[in-house]
Amino acid sequence: MAKRQGEPKNVVAAVTQAIAGAVTEAGFELWDVEYVKEGSERFLRITVDRPEGVDMNACEQAMRIIDPIVTELDPIEEQYHLEVSSPGLERSLRTERHFEACVGSEIRVRLFTAVNGSKEWTGTLTGCHDGLLTLKTGSQELTFERKCVSKANVVFDFDAACAEAAALPEEAFVPEEEKGDETDGGGNE
Repeated sequence: MAKRQGEPKNVVAAVTQAIAGAVTEAGFELWDVEYVKEGSERFLRITVDRPEGVDMNACEQAMRIIDPIVTELDPIEEQYHLEVSSPGLERSLRTERHFEACVGSEIRVRLFTAVNGSKEWTGTLTGCHDGLLTLKTGSQELTFERKCVSKANVVFDFDAACAEAAALPEEAFVPEEEKGDETDGGGNE
């Protein structure tokens, strides 16, 4: 029996194929596409990234690119919400590509079944190949199959980021558009 396009896997595949080129051409990386039901609401969530990060203006730019393509494709029969966002600092890792992109990062992994007495591990992702993940946690290195992971995400060290920001000179916080203004503020030049 053939699956209808409105089923989650078919929707994700169709939308991914339809928007990938336009998203990439606009300078974004298509990080993820999800079609989920939460309560009585349905959501088509498209996550984009780019090297310099994604702010609200970038999300709006991506939405303007994606919305007409998805509207024309019309892959979902039910009413749904279209969301376009960044993956965030503590981005979810769901695909092999996600894990490969985050090798060297600190991640948190939740497993379906316990390994060495624990279902949750946090450490540096040191490898990802052939469906295996290698995680360095303190002095031990663990390897588990990606299919055994129920949930994984990057761990962002907010304390370290705050300490780094506190050490920066005050002028580092001046917006780019104001950096060229070298007047003394009193109108005298």
